[in-house]
Amino acid sequence: MITTTISQLKLNPSAVIAQASDYPVAVANRSTIAAYVVGKSLFEKLLAYVEDRVDVAAVTHADYAAKKDFKDVADTLGI
Repeated sequence: MITTTISQLKLNPSAVIAQASDYPVAVANRSTIAAYVVGKSLFEKLLAYVEDRVDVAAVTHADYAAKKDFKDVADTLGI
């Protein structure tokens, strides 16, 4: 994993963001990881993955025996 310091991030944030395009960059503060910089495409992929997992969990735990109206189920899921 690529690591940078907060000082380097302050000096040249564009370079750190460019490094983070494909893989997260760890930002250290006094030899301790304080944050991660994640590129736009990776963040969007992570967000899509999490949203898909939430949807799968909702469908998996749905109570089909209750025979709820689709509109009620959609409102509950927020879709």
